[in-house]
Amino acid sequence: MIPRIHQQGSNTLGLLHYLYGKGTHEEHVDPHLVASFDGMAPDPGRDPSVTKKDLQHLLDQPLSLLNADQRPDKHVWHCSVRAAPDDPVLSDEQWGDIARRMVAATGIDPGDGAGCRWAAVRHADDHIHIIATLVREDGRRPDHHRSGKRAQAECRLIEKELALHQVAPGDGTAAKRTTSAERHKAERRGRERPAREELRETVRRAVAGATSEEEFFDRLAAAGVLIRQRVAPSGDLLGYKVALPDDRNDDQEPVFYAGSTLSPDLSLPRIRERWSGETPAQSTDTPSHQTTGTAPSGPAAARRGAATAAWQAVLVIDHGEDAVVAAQIAAAGEVLDALAKTSAAHTRAELREAAFAFERATRSHVKAERGHDRALRQSARDLVYSGPALGRGEDGATTAMLIDMAFFLVTTAAHWHAKKKHAQQAAAAHEAAEHLRAAYRAAAEIPLGAMYQRGRRLSQRSRHKQVAHLRKAVPELAEQVLAEPGWHALAATLADAETAGHDPTALLAEAAGRRELQTADSVSDVLAWRLRRMADLPADATTMPERTTNAVTGNGRAAGPSSSRDDRPGKAR
Repeated sequence: MIPRIHQQGSNTLGLLHYLYGKGTHEEHVDPHLVASFDGMAPDPGRDPSVTKKDLQHLLDQPLSLLNADQRPDKHVWHCSVRAAPDDPVLSDEQWGDIARRMVAATGIDPGDGAGCRWAAVRHADDHIHIIATLVREDGRRPDHHRSGKRAQAECRLIEKELALHQVAPGDGTAAKRTTSAERHKAERRGRERPAREELRETVRRAVAGATSEEEFFDRLAAAGVLIRQRVAPSGDLLGYKVALPDDRNDDQEPVFYAGSTLSPDLSLPRIRERWSGETPAQSTDTPSHQTTGTAPSGPAAARRGAATAAWQAVLVIDHGEDAVVAAQIAAAGEVLDALAKTSAAHTRAELREAAFAFERATRSHVKAERGHDRALRQSARDLVYSGPALGRGEDGATTAMLIDMAFFLVTTAAHWHAKKKHAQQAAAAHEAAEHLRAAYRAAAEIPLGAMYQRGRRLSQRSRHKQVAHLRKAVPELAEQVLAEPGWHALAATLADAETAGHDPTALLAEAAGRRELQTADSVSDVLAWRLRRMADLPADATTMPERTTNAVTGNGRAAGPSSSRDDRPGKAR
């Protein structure tokens, strides 16, 4: 259940016209009162002899007791309370009780007999609006300080008592929500998202991996947004605002949003923090391009490097100090933004949703210690500057490899937030993980299919050999892996690793020891990607030479691709 305290106003009758009207899209059905300050307020929704003016006059009566100079300029208090989509439809009596609890909790009508006058209007199944006049019956102003937090706390209690969907409590670090006016404006103009959300996504992509103000603003300009900079008399840059060229107000002027109003971490001072601390020495197993500053040769190389950096971040989140972990999680958001921006069309929508959801997980009250996130931020930069990836070949296969590792990185972040009792951040990370699962399915289908068919064409002797490697390296997982459809892809990868001069048993034992297998839909898929990255094998198995194609199987027939539906790879993550 979500309460929202709207901006105070000065026109009681205007708000009543909206609450009792048809709505912007005629979504208001049967508007009527469900509760009021005295239980006897006139209802223009159900009583044809009553007008909205009658209700407005009753609510604003306490204003007439004050001298003109004592009356507040903005006396209209407005709160909406909305149920979750999966909640049952509540009765008018239940909504009326919720309204009374809201005005009591927020200090509008605390129950002392002299509270503010208010009324609760229901015009849809899932929410109510409460309107109140911010002058008490005794002429004093109500104590409604921090009414938003009070309303949130009361809603958490109501959810438990009525067995409703329990919303994760906030901590004040979330980005500002879009208003209903912004959402309706986007709908009228056929926008997928409100301007505020679209700009937040654009700015996040511009800052992903950027290393200077100049680069950041160049990326914003290239994205086509309007930029307005705030400069001090000294010439120092103090801040910035952005607008979409076609998002204009009634005067046909662009609607600008400051970075800080898009998200707390997108103000210019907070963005500068990402660039100020990039000094700690990198670990010895960090890819060379992340210490030299040189860009990888193309999208596939950038994705391999990002997968390695993501794995290093998983280890840090597992064992690092809180400030260092917070930096890694924030940088993981940059990698997701860059990946969504540069991936092929068939994965882009889910990756975009993953990045959008994970944005909430990148902020908490744990202050990030910048600098330790350099490897991930460099990976984000490499993804951006290596250009768009194709949805096939090595580009497509390494995309699946990186999404596989990003899933584990995001899941690890969710576990960390849960341990710290960061409820909203943990929920956001879990939501992002589900979008990554869907993106992985789309990205992995072709490259895993190629590995699968290679495994099916292995000779009987080679198959037995790979089974022996599996049983020796991970005896506790062997039976589970052998029962998975993805085993054939893993077997082909073990054979490829051996051809490349690696010890398959040792390599597999190391890969399996790298945690998080319990969250995988297919352990064999995860191990196959880890082995191909660790052994530096092509992610696209079709580029590997076929040593054992059409070898004679144990039943005397030549092995070859099967047309059976059972020969398809199992459901990937």
